[in-house]
Amino acid sequence: MEASKRPSSCISKWQYSSTKSKLVSNFNPVCQAVQKLTFRGKFVIILNQKKSIPGKFISVQIYSGSEVDPNTGKGWLSEKAYFKECGRKKPHHDDDVDDAQTKVKTYKIKLQVDSHFGTPRAFVIQNKQNRKFYLLSASIETCTNRIIHFDCNSWIYPIKKTKFDRLFFSNRCYLPSQTPRALAELRKEELDKLRGNGMEERKEWDRIYDYDYYNDLGDPDKGSEHFRPILGGSRLYPYPRRVRTGRKHSATGPSSESRPQATNFDIYVPSDEIFSPNKLKEIKSNSIQAIVHLLSSKTESLPQQSSRSFQSFKEILDMLSTNRNQTIEGLIRDNLKKLVPNKYLKEVTQSIKENHWHVPIPPIIHEKEWAWNDDMEFGRQMLAGTHPVRIQCLMTFPPQNKFGVQSSIKKSIIEQMLEGWTLPQALEQGRIFMLDHHDYLMPYLNRINANGVSAYASRTLLFLRSDGMLKPLAIELSLPGSSLALEIQRVFLPSKQGTQAALWQLAKAHVLANDTFYHILVSHWLYTHAVVEPFILATKRRLSEMHPIHRILSPHFKDTMHINALTRLILINSGGILERMLFPGETCMQITCDLYKEWKFTEQGLPADLIKRSMALEDQDENNSTGIQLLMLDYPYAIDGLEIWVAIKSWVRDFISFFYKDNEAIIADTELQVWWSEIRTIGHGDNHNETWWYQMTTLSDLVETLTTLIWISAARHAVINHQKHAQNGNYPPNYPTLCRKFIPLEGTVEFGEFLKDPDKFFMKMFPDRFEMSLGLTLVDFLSRNSYDEVYLLRCQPSHGWIDNEIVLNRFAEFKEELKEIQTRVLQKKQRSKA
Repeated sequence: MEASKRPSSCISKWQYSSTKSKLVSNFNPVCQAVQKLTFRGKFVIILNQKKSIPGKFISVQIYSGSEVDPNTGKGWLSEKAYFKECGRKKPHHDDDVDDAQTKVKTYKIKLQVDSHFGTPRAFVIQNKQNRKFYLLSASIETCTNRIIHFDCNSWIYPIKKTKFDRLFFSNRCYLPSQTPRALAELRKEELDKLRGNGMEERKEWDRIYDYDYYNDLGDPDKGSEHFRPILGGSRLYPYPRRVRTGRKHSATGPSSESRPQATNFDIYVPSDEIFSPNKLKEIKSNSIQAIVHLLSSKTESLPQQSSRSFQSFKEILDMLSTNRNQTIEGLIRDNLKKLVPNKYLKEVTQSIKENHWHVPIPPIIHEKEWAWNDDMEFGRQMLAGTHPVRIQCLMTFPPQNKFGVQSSIKKSIIEQMLEGWTLPQALEQGRIFMLDHHDYLMPYLNRINANGVSAYASRTLLFLRSDGMLKPLAIELSLPGSSLALEIQRVFLPSKQGTQAALWQLAKAHVLANDTFYHILVSHWLYTHAVVEPFILATKRRLSEMHPIHRILSPHFKDTMHINALTRLILINSGGILERMLFPGETCMQITCDLYKEWKFTEQGLPADLIKRSMALEDQDENNSTGIQLLMLDYPYAIDGLEIWVAIKSWVRDFISFFYKDNEAIIADTELQVWWSEIRTIGHGDNHNETWWYQMTTLSDLVETLTTLIWISAARHAVINHQKHAQNGNYPPNYPTLCRKFIPLEGTVEFGEFLKDPDKFFMKMFPDRFEMSLGLTLVDFLSRNSYDEVYLLRCQPSHGWIDNEIVLNRFAEFKEELKEIQTRVLQKKQRSKA
């Protein structure tokens, strides 16, 4: 253990030479002078302003990690050393910084310590100037040329605001029981600071991680229409916890927190979670472009169009492919003042003048305009499109709701389309699949449809052909009846021409609207962003930065809390973008509460998820590393995903084996046990059924937990969020956010209108120009990969992210495994195009 070691090798040592009867010095001459050791440090910072930092205002002190100061009980603390500029940092291909976009500077320090100081393992930095800066990394070189690395990635605020120096630990990991005595008290003090006292309003420079309910989505001070229930803390509205901001409560709704000004993007997250300077610039730039796009679309439609709707598919394609240049007059200027803070107004104005931004047309649409409407493409997207995680294998027929009301889809109709199979045979062989958007929507449809939209609950049945393609069989659209046990059901069947084909097209649009809502607000927001925030909070509160579990998880949590905060500010709030854009409107978040009731952590790993959806069976074959047998041969999300899952799990298992030797070590890790307890009982306190969580008493529990967390945060999130451009996710008819018309009943006036011009009716069913443009803008904005996106291949910030050569070598192997998987996936993709 490092705490028991004597001072490091650069400290004066004298050997007795019996042959020459004299003392011989064997240490570096630099260390010999007046028994002092010289340490040199380099600190890489990112400036968010053009001016350099005056080094005389930035001081650093270094803590020993091996030798204890008897007066403090902590490691020896050096004198202060001050920054001296030593030039620009040369960009490295593994750095998380685009050197061309920001001013990256390297500063150095030089200090001397007494010969008994030992090995540096921590430092504190103090900022006495009036502005913050971003500390990317640091390194300290001892007099024996040993380099101690620190990955910092943190904003350093003025001391007059924080009242505390900022402490950083080196990249050496220790379990709590193995912490050197010189660092033990520092470890405890730092965790105490991060937990805070649960009081007061949090300020931008605070680093306090505390829990709260989602009590800031409504804005009752604006009127009763902006009242929203508190999410979390109740049986009716269970929800994961979010970070506490501590803002004052609303005057009108005392249970609701007051809301900050949305256009300033000013909402608290702990300072370590705030985007880096380049990320902040990128978010602002993308936001400006989104505003430009919205204003251009809105202004373009008003003078020329008497109708708010598109008149043809060609107009939609023109909207995607045409760069618009609008003058900034009248309505645009008025909207700018409402939407954009004054400090950004000049930039937005200039951007509109130079507007050359448009949403790219998906490749498949570019090649074939009507490809999106093909039935086989409709089925393919459920397996390989933007949202391949909802489809399930149907085990019994007919499907029914929780009240026992059966689907009205007839067996006799289905069997005619099974290419020679009987329905029992197809069910037994796992060839009938269902996209289910039924039960969770039914209780809300009357409220939803009272607000000017037309929504159904839907079930879509599909058949797996011998060539591996999914063929749609039927769509059932349902509305509430006179009681919960009754439903009004309509069934639509595939058709190639005539009236039935046009009705089938309308039915598919309603299914896609359901799937779009579920994709954006459930699969993406709830099941990857919201559920992960309690894990981040607990990790920061309960696991020291020196803890190996903190270190392996930290890169996968990057930017999540800041993104979640902005989501609360402008997307999921009352009157926010998602309420305006998605068909459930003000009931959006309440629906997610119901779906959170079904969320079980033990079902979030890929194998468990596939088994739950009957897309795979458990396999007892010892040689099967996944433990499951897929029922589908052409399901890229599962086939490629399982390779990634196995690689992650293997890496995680090897990683924890370096720190935990047996199950007893898991139980004895006090930080780990409190971390896991807090996640289940507080962070996910509304969902703490013990059978839904691993017990954290074995090595296997920890491996499954970490693999699942990394899977949710990295691989699954990438599939859910970043496929929209490559697929059809940014082509509005294929990704409708709402429908404005029900499918007309035969014999009605509306049915006659439909028969007269089915395509025109179809256009009127879609959102209007502005709403469609809003949806396009959001999809494009959320789908963009930022310059500093953390990929699995680069999921650690630098080569020295951990001070352990064995771990680093194993991580290098993990990266090679991922590269090989990537190569195989790309090769399969090329073969499928050929």
